[in-house]
Amino acid sequence: MTVQRSRIQRKNREAILEAALEVFSAHGFRGATVDQIAEVAGLSKPNLLYYFPSKEAVHRTLLTGLLDSWLDPLRAMNPDGEPVEEMLSYVRRKLDLSRDYPRESRLFANEILQGGPRIREALEGDLKRLVDEKAALLGRWMDQGRIARVDPVHLIFSVWSLTQHYADFDFQVRAVLGPGHDPFAEAGAFLDTLFRRLLTPPGR
Repeated sequence: MTVQRSRIQRKNREAILEAALEVFSAHGFRGATVDQIAEVAGLSKPNLLYYFPSKEAVHRTLLTGLLDSWLDPLRAMNPDGEPVEEMLSYVRRKLDLSRDYPRESRLFANEILQGGPRIREALEGDLKRLVDEKAALLGRWMDQGRIARVDPVHLIFSVWSLTQHYADFDFQVRAVLGPGHDPFAEAGAFLDTLFRRLLTPPGR
């Protein structure tokens, strides 16, 4: 009985988070309600509140998991790899995340546009520490002449903006490109060329 109850609880929790992702990504934090999330999850409001005491708690759980996933591609940058290829792999991983998880990207963007009140601690903690670490690695590669010298932190910012744009502004991208285009395939080829030219040291 305990195993069955745990399975049901896990299933309900997953259903709530999936529903919350749908509602938050469509309406933002302020426009979303517990009633909407419960309806999409197929649960009653009291049942939802059994698992999460508030809308804020659901939102914070989603954001915490999302930020961890969002950092994985940067964590995967290998200090022992070939620098240009490591950066290009990072760009591809970030673009794949935008393609495969557009709702998560829009949820994160909405939170940042509101000033990040529910994720500020993580941004100023885990995110900043990882960016500082990888910026230092990029700086070492630049000092060694293995990649062209650019501002390493703004390089990382540029990867974020140029990849997440395709999720956050999907409707605009598809409207401008028109039918018959694969935005992410085309973006992948373009970004590979862009960053390869930017990062290849002069003379190579």
